[in-house]
Amino acid sequence: MSAILSVDDLNDFINPGIACIKPVETLPKQQPLDNGGDPYEVTTEEKVQAGQPPPPAQISLTDCLACSGCVTSAEAVLVSLQSHSEVLDTLDKYEELPLAVSHGGMSGLSNGVNGSAAEQKVFVASVSPQTRASLAATYNVSERKAGNMISQLLSGPYGLRAGGKHGSGFAWVIDTNVMREVALVAAANEAQQALDTPAGELKKPVLTSACPGWICYAEKTHPHILAHLSKLKSPQALTGTLVKSVLAKKLGIPPEQVWHMAVMPCFDKKLEASRRELTSHTWHGQDGDAVRDVDCVITARELLMLAESRNISFPCLPRTPLPKQCAPPFPDPAINNFLFSRRRPQKRPRDEANTAIGTSGGYLHHILQTQQTRYPGSSLRITRGRNADVSEYAVVSPDDGRELFKAARYYGFRNIQNLVRRLKPAKASRMPGAAAARRPGGARKPGGGSGGVGEGEYAYVEVMACPGGCTNGGGQIKVGDVGTLRQGLGSGVEKGGVGQEVLPVQREWLGRVDEAYWSGEGSDEDGDLDMEGEADAGLHTEGGVAADVVDGVDRRKVKEMLDYWAAMTEVELEKLVCTTYRAVESDVGKSKSEGSEIEKVSALAVAAGGGW
Repeated sequence: MSAILSVDDLNDFINPGIACIKPVETLPKQQPLDNGGDPYEVTTEEKVQAGQPPPPAQISLTDCLACSGCVTSAEAVLVSLQSHSEVLDTLDKYEELPLAVSHGGMSGLSNGVNGSAAEQKVFVASVSPQTRASLAATYNVSERKAGNMISQLLSGPYGLRAGGKHGSGFAWVIDTNVMREVALVAAANEAQQALDTPAGELKKPVLTSACPGWICYAEKTHPHILAHLSKLKSPQALTGTLVKSVLAKKLGIPPEQVWHMAVMPCFDKKLEASRRELTSHTWHGQDGDAVRDVDCVITARELLMLAESRNISFPCLPRTPLPKQCAPPFPDPAINNFLFSRRRPQKRPRDEANTAIGTSGGYLHHILQTQQTRYPGSSLRITRGRNADVSEYAVVSPDDGRELFKAARYYGFRNIQNLVRRLKPAKASRMPGAAAARRPGGARKPGGGSGGVGEGEYAYVEVMACPGGCTNGGGQIKVGDVGTLRQGLGSGVEKGGVGQEVLPVQREWLGRVDEAYWSGEGSDEDGDLDMEGEADAGLHTEGGVAADVVDGVDRRKVKEMLDYWAAMTEVELEKLVCTTYRAVESDVGKSKSEGSEIEKVSALAVAAGGGW
């Protein structure tokens, strides 16, 4: 297990739904015979009670959650294999594949793939805005400067390239906000499609699927929820698919020669990277071994351990953008400009950001804004739930106050449990006439019946496992580590913040992280990195029609990029941006007398006079 992942990071728990199924026996410990002891003496209950009490039963997290829980023993191994140590080992094992810049300003291989080049890799990193916010609050810098420091560590001359066996570093450091815009546009289209086709494959309400902790919980405990889950990949997964598919096509190398690392706020993102649905087999064919779209995920705290392992002082790194010689252009001009020549949205006040958008990507906010563009003059009504992590939103008609679109936000597992219980299908009654008397959609639907938005049904729900959103991820820097980090006395996170007080100091700290998260919106300090080429190279607006901009996101340009991506890689767009889910069943805790399906069939065959 990662050295900084501990029980102290778990601040939200799920009450057990069933009794513990692990058999625990506490037999009295066999005592050695003394000189006067009789080896044939019978031990009575009185003697046992008079002796030392038996040790308490020991049940580990793996034992408790192996029965279709949140973390299985296999998943614990997957998490432990992704750490800063794996990053350093990979950089030392493989040389960096040399890239040459052509006359058109685009990168390519300097000598092709031959000989030793097969033992080389192209290293690419993607960084989430929540990670930058955590580091920005820690070192009292803006979110933009924190991003520059990360780029200097991963790609700059004073970072990882200054040491190691081969002096390898990351060719590109990508902001996942870019692919987040792709996810927002696709999510709005998906929500509208669910409204237009009520009998379609995706059921209402559509539930966000970007949080891997929530997905693991749904797959293992509530399979009836899977039909409601959004089919879209998360920004992390979209970035991995884009990087590997484009580089493999443009550089003429297999996907396994592209090594992609993501820096995320949550340990559960390591589990997402290990999903078999997020590999090259979904878009590159079934030949050969499946290559993960994201090879390794580390958190903000592990990023500091990465720097410390190379004796690099993270706060002393330059806070300016990378020089051009350290940031080669992406091999494809259109993708290059989409990834790096971006103008950030306008800065918003923190109050508006917290209430309407949140710090988990803004899926719900963008969908609500898109719906308001469909109904000019409509207003947004917000109703707070039983706590700060539950809110209800409604797009209201300007004429008669009718609810045109209704959605909600559920953060934290305690609130998620209430949501999934209300979405559970009602059991069919065997009483005559009960089916006709039951209201369509059942009484468990959140917000009321399912006859339409006029009756208050949710069309979309943003679901995240962490209370407060993604800036409160388990991999973020804790308030107890800040003093040590600012003094430059090491990473200060080896023990995972053991003994730290969560409330109220941690809550105040999370407010500062949220402030840093929104400081990046609209900040123009240092300017954007000026990549070579025109800003709109390869992507053009049709016939001079005005761009379809919703809350700072150019939906038309995103759609053009998606179409271009699919055409360039010759892969269906659905395979590039969508994923699937599966119900996870476990035999742990089942009675041995029940047997498997094969055993049941075999028993029936024997009883009928046959057999295998």
